[in-house]
Amino acid sequence: MQSSNLILFTFLGLVILSTLLPPLDARAFFVFGDSLVDSGNNNYLMTEARADTFPYGIDYPTHRATGRFSNGFNIPDLISQYIGSEPPLPCLSPELHGEKLLVGANFASAGVGILNDTGFQFANIMRIDEQLQKFTEYQRTLRSYIGAEKAKELVNKALVLITVGGNDFVNNYYLLPYSARSREFSLPDYVNYLTFEYKKILLRLYDYGARRVLVTGTGPLGCAPAEIALRSTDGNCAEELMRATDLFNPKIVQLLKELNSQYGSDVFTAANSNRMHFDFVMNPKAYGFKTAKIACCGEGRYNGIGICSRLSNLCKNRDEHVFWDAYHPTERANRLIVNRMMTGSTDYMSPMNLSTILALDEIH
Repeated sequence: MQSSNLILFTFLGLVILSTLLPPLDARAFFVFGDSLVDSGNNNYLMTEARADTFPYGIDYPTHRATGRFSNGFNIPDLISQYIGSEPPLPCLSPELHGEKLLVGANFASAGVGILNDTGFQFANIMRIDEQLQKFTEYQRTLRSYIGAEKAKELVNKALVLITVGGNDFVNNYYLLPYSARSREFSLPDYVNYLTFEYKKILLRLYDYGARRVLVTGTGPLGCAPAEIALRSTDGNCAEELMRATDLFNPKIVQLLKELNSQYGSDVFTAANSNRMHFDFVMNPKAYGFKTAKIACCGEGRYNGIGICSRLSNLCKNRDEHVFWDAYHPTERANRLIVNRMMTGSTDYMSPMNLSTILALDEIH
């Protein structure tokens, strides 16, 4: 009897211990980009580009706004669940120290683009240059915590996500009828310029130690409720913005192929977020949505005018909507996108999906 009790207590102790320790295979995760992946950095900045008030976060476990531009979890949260880790903290969070450093960090900031003049209407956002600078500062702190060799290994083995580019169109080139960039460039030339500048960003990530980088293209920009409300007379996706999407995304895929060829390995993986999102924008009912045009939270036509706030229209069932607010997907839509990242064919993930990446890294 005493032997049985000892076995039982030992088993219970192991169960409790296993819940306290991080998963053995958990890897660090670093996030760069804009509001699609910002987990709260802008909460710490004096800017209007923020999501720290109700009803943002209404379906988050705490039911409180966290700075995520979502009703609940965003894409980094859901990827973290797949790789067996807690979501990385915003790099500006005062809690990012000690063991939390080993999880990684989220450097994303709502409103930013590839170009430094993108989102100029938002003051005090962390542009990509600053996000990369914060990454180097993080690594210095990490080295002081675990030593240079282990810090280098953690960064090299980490998963990196970068989501940027959409704002360079909606909050720059097409922000005004005759914006400075649209007067400077034709659309094809602007796309070439963005691609050239994006390459510099990706090269810096590699120089800073990133070896597994998921790079998303833009989603179907013209299908966002804000753009339908502003630019469409018939409720269809805005054609000019869809043209921008169709020009930009293939350029990024080609860029990543060239970089992988240069480095002799599959450092960069292209996530075709346009195709992922477009699937259920074009056929929402096939994916269990009632609408892909009307945002859950907003005002005006398609709930696409203005910001999501306490005074906005708010749908009762967020799972029925593709879009949470004028530009950002609902948690349920984010889950579908991440599912495609994990298991999608080469139409969605090139050269391989995230499940394959994780399996290959497990072998090596």
